[in-house]
Amino acid sequence: MKRTTLAITGLALGAALVLTGCSSDNESSESASTSSSSMWTTPAAPKIDMSQYAALPAVPTPASPTVDCGYAPAGQGAKTVNVPNATGVSDEGTVNVALTTTAGPIGLTLNRVAAPCTVNSFVSLTEQGYFDNTPCHRLVTGQGLHLLQCGDPTGRGSGGPGYQFANEYPTNQFAPGEPAAQSAMVYPRGTVAMANAGPDTNGSQFFLVYEDSVLPPQYTVFGTISDEGLATIGKVAAAGDDGSMPAGGGAPNMAVNIETAKVG
Repeated sequence: MKRTTLAITGLALGAALVLTGCSSDNESSESASTSSSSMWTTPAAPKIDMSQYAALPAVPTPASPTVDCGYAPAGQGAKTVNVPNATGVSDEGTVNVALTTTAGPIGLTLNRVAAPCTVNSFVSLTEQGYFDNTPCHRLVTGQGLHLLQCGDPTGRGSGGPGYQFANEYPTNQFAPGEPAAQSAMVYPRGTVAMANAGPDTNGSQFFLVYEDSVLPPQYTVFGTISDEGLATIGKVAAAGDDGSMPAGGGAPNMAVNIETAKVG
């Protein structure tokens, strides 16, 4: 199944991050891998004034204690997994997930209130071992964009679970066509959000924001990173990336593999 790529941009900054969808026939041009001969450390980007960008909107209060979700087929999955239960999904409270990685521990607190269907999917994939023994294939350290991308078992930025689902918070806080929905906003340090290949194409790939970053509110925010996890990602960021992505960033110079992902 061929999928297009999406350039996630910092808009006014001109910084771009290409995130691919669930599968692709053009993986050679989109691969995060590269030969060791092209290894280089990304130079430190100058700081920008985040105060000129709007904060994300407040997380709304749920109208009911449960929601129904939609998980649509989306090609061949990178691993064989069951589609999550889609009815009576809780939109209350939080869920803790512990990522044990080769770079160190990364703890996540997932927020059902903000993104119940996303959390439901992430927990289901975690419990099925989907994230175990998978790489974090992309690091971006450019101006206004600071993140580590994970969740693709293939390590090429094109893998997904074989289904996709709709954007949630903050996208759902804007009316269709509202200009603010495409405006640069601050995704704060410690944010966990979904990568996608366009509206409503969420799958398994997610990114971890280790410094305040500027993006349009088109990427579902569904949790936060522990202080220990931020320290782990900070070490990875300090080692830089290999520059293999034409739009910026590349594979981390310090390899990061998720050995296990556990709920609780």
